[in-house]
Amino acid sequence: MSLSIPDIVGLFETKGGAQYDGEPVTQLEHALQSAHLAEQAGAGSELIAASLLHDLGHLLHDFGGTPTQQGLDDLHQYRCLPFLRALFGPATLEPIRLHVDAKRFLCAREPGYLEALSPDSKRSLQLQGGVFDSAQASAFEALPYAMDAVRLRRWDDTAKCSDAKTPDLAYYARHLAIASKPVATAPA
Repeated sequence: MSLSIPDIVGLFETKGGAQYDGEPVTQLEHALQSAHLAEQAGAGSELIAASLLHDLGHLLHDFGGTPTQQGLDDLHQYRCLPFLRALFGPATLEPIRLHVDAKRFLCAREPGYLEALSPDSKRSLQLQGGVFDSAQASAFEALPYAMDAVRLRRWDDTAKCSDAKTPDLAYYARHLAIASKPVATAPA
């Protein structure tokens, strides 16, 4: 099943109030903060949309609570892709798909990054395969959209402030519309 933009907005409205796993924000607050940081950094609509949607997979499973505390990797970076493929292209989907590997990459390449992760991010890192070795980091770095995924990852890491002020969901839905693929129309 593909999601439409109204479906995505509805999903955030109905499930976005859930606590973001192990963090002091809700799923919706985290998504809005991520999109806000992307916009402030001058990202285009495709990457702003990816920032808003990167954890949508958390809203599409029924594990409840904090899956990492149950020893589960919910594979959220992949879970949402089938629902979004008809709507968005690779400039939005690939950073979403790669944002977990971007964490693994940054842990391998940036001194102090691993130590700065939140406790839940450290726990999920182990479930997601751990820190990349040198060959894995090099292979990741060579992928299209890898550096966009790294940018998204940095916003993701920062988007956990309980008192942050951001524009609302309707404001960011316009970036979803801009980033979406044109809908083919039947000839008249």
